[in-house]
Amino acid sequence: MIELRRTGPEGFTAALDTVIEIYTAAMRPPADQLSGRQGIMRNHATFPGFTCLLAETDGDVVAGFGYAFHGAPGQWWHDVVRRALEDRQGRDVAVAWFGDALEIAEIHVRPDYQGKGVGRRLVRGLCEGRPERTAVLSTHDQPTAARHLYRRLGFTDLLGGFVFPGGYERYAIVGATLPLRPQA
Repeated sequence: MIELRRTGPEGFTAALDTVIEIYTAAMRPPADQLSGRQGIMRNHATFPGFTCLLAETDGDVVAGFGYAFHGAPGQWWHDVVRRALEDRQGRDVAVAWFGDALEIAEIHVRPDYQGKGVGRRLVRGLCEGRPERTAVLSTHDQPTAARHLYRRLGFTDLLGGFVFPGGYERYAIVGATLPLRPQA
């Protein structure tokens, strides 16, 4: 059985080695990017409304994690994506999605626990009870299990084929109104 344990910035920082291990197993990034990713994650823990969920097994194995925070001007991802959405769809659309948004920064599950509902529970748990009007995130712009999950949870595409500055991979920016729609 997997239980979700909520933690704030201190607990997240204490679990950062485990979080990076799960991120590495799930995403398989180049090794030279891990220290930078760890610094980004540590910085995210300082953002307003930060919360983290750890998915733990009965045997105290952390099977996955997710974290989110209130998006605000001055945060890199927020500013880059909001500007791109405004350029493509106008100021009103950008304000509607990013004016009061929960930004889901990371959701990752160890490969041997994927496909068992852990990711779905993490996304729902992060969104549950939040005061924000919307939830937004970025995911690879491919027909992945994650894209399918987000659609089932009510997320819609806001931007497709988006390439972050300095990057080369294509992402989809997706959003949902909160609270998330009930499970079918």
